Amino acid sequence: MIGQSVLRECLLDPGVERVVPVVRRPTGKSNPKLTELVRSDLATLAPLESQLTGFDACVFCLGVSALGMTEEQYTRVNYDLTIGVARTLLRTSPNVIFIYVSGAGTDSSERGRAMWARVKGRTENTLLSMPFKAAYMFRPGAVIPLHGIRSSTHWYNVMYALTKPVYPILSRLAPNMVTTTEKLARAMIAVARNGYPTHVLEMADINRIGARQESGNT
Repeated sequence: MIGQSVLRECLLDPGVERVVPVVRRPTGKSNPKLTELVRSDLATLAPLESQLTGFDACVFCLGVSALGMTEEQYTRVNYDLTIGVARTLLRTSPNVIFIYVSGAGTDSSERGRAMWARVKGRTENTLLSMPFKAAYMFRPGAVIPLHGIRSSTHWYNVMYALTKPVYPILSRLAPNMVTTTEKLARAMIAVARNGYPTHVLEMADINRIGARQESGNT
C-alpha cells in the first residue's frame, strides 16, 4: 500500500527524473520515466544488478504483517530480505540514500516482548550501521489510504474503510497517531531529497514534513 503511494508521488513529482520499482507483479502503470523490474523472487536481486546502478535513493516499502507468523518466518522477510537488498544496492549504487518503512513502536533495543518490534529494531539498527550516503527509518502508525490505493490484505482494507471517514477528527485529536499515504510518501521523497536532522523519524516528524510538502514548501 505504501509502495503504491510512493510510486504515485514519484511519478507526479517533477524533480524525480527516473523511477525503477522492483516488484513481484506488474503495477499496470505507464509513464515515460517509469521502468519496472518484475521479479517474483526478491530473495536475491543478482539477475537485476546491472539495472540497479546510478540511483540517488531507494525507498524500501516491502514487508508483511506478523499476524500468524513465527519469528523465523517474519525475520526471513522483514530482516533477511531487506538487508539482502540493501547489500546489493551498496554494490551497485554506493552513494544511495536508503529509506526504510518500519513502524511505530519499533524496538531499537531488540530485547522487547513484541516479536515484530524486535525484528524491525534489528533491521533498523543493521541498516543504520551500513555505509550508505544516508539511511532513514520511517515509523508510521495508522496510515489512511488515498487516491484509490488499497492494501493487499483484505482486513486492512475493511479497517481503513471504517477509519477514513473519521480521519479529519483523528488528525486533530491525535495528530501523532495517524497520517495518509500521500503525506507519508511525500515526506519520504522530501527526506531523500533534502535529508533530515535525525535518522529515525516518528509520526510527528512524518506529518510535519508531509504537511510542509502539501503547503508547497520544500
